[in-house]
Amino acid sequence: MSAQLKDHIVLVTGALGTLGCAMCSAIEAAGGTAIRSDLASRGKVDIALDVTSEESWKAAAATIERSHGRLDGLVNNAGVGTPGDVEQTSFAEWRRVMAVNADGVFLGCKYAMPLLAKSKAPSIVNISSASGIVGGANLAAYNASKGAVRMLSKSVALAGARKRPPVRCNSVHPAFIEGDMVDAMVKGRPDPAKAMAKLHAQIPIGRLGRPQEVADTVVWLLSPASSFTTGSEVLVDGGLIAG
Repeated sequence: MSAQLKDHIVLVTGALGTLGCAMCSAIEAAGGTAIRSDLASRGKVDIALDVTSEESWKAAAATIERSHGRLDGLVNNAGVGTPGDVEQTSFAEWRRVMAVNADGVFLGCKYAMPLLAKSKAPSIVNISSASGIVGGANLAAYNASKGAVRMLSKSVALAGARKRPPVRCNSVHPAFIEGDMVDAMVKGRPDPAKAMAKLHAQIPIGRLGRPQEVADTVVWLLSPASSFTTGSEVLVDGGLIAG
């Protein structure tokens, strides 16, 4: 693992969240340089980036161009999600979730592409979800947004395959992962312990995923070790989808 990403420059969005932190650490452990980006209000980052803003993406791309001259990898990790079925979900909340989870990935792929074209082995990893493959009655906006990431990734992969060198693009689909998002899901339940046990019971392996397990998958997809993998849906779900 220590040299998988030697000399690779990788931009990670949502870098201050549980998964983002794990990904940046894993990228650096593999020999790469992680450019940490997130909202300025969330803490110290290398690049302040609002993924829903086209102007913010343009500014970020210009900063990376000046500092590094290229990108070898992009991890579109920033995401939000709140429960609610189609009747409970307000249009404003629908638009917020779609803006971060879908628009943010579109803009990232769009504005990173010229920088990735300057790499010898460019790769995009878009973080979707198991909920981008299977539906849930109370996940109307989240399902839709993560399903959009799944299909956008395939389109970007096919377009990227025409470039020389090819720009690979894959989506990663975690199930329930230990950390801030799951904690927020169970916190508001009447019996958080029971809600957490129910999540565990849905996973055939019998436990939540660990952030490092997602991060290691991301490193593999960024690295030359996965050079013939593009347009794929990579599950990190403990067998959830198989059931």
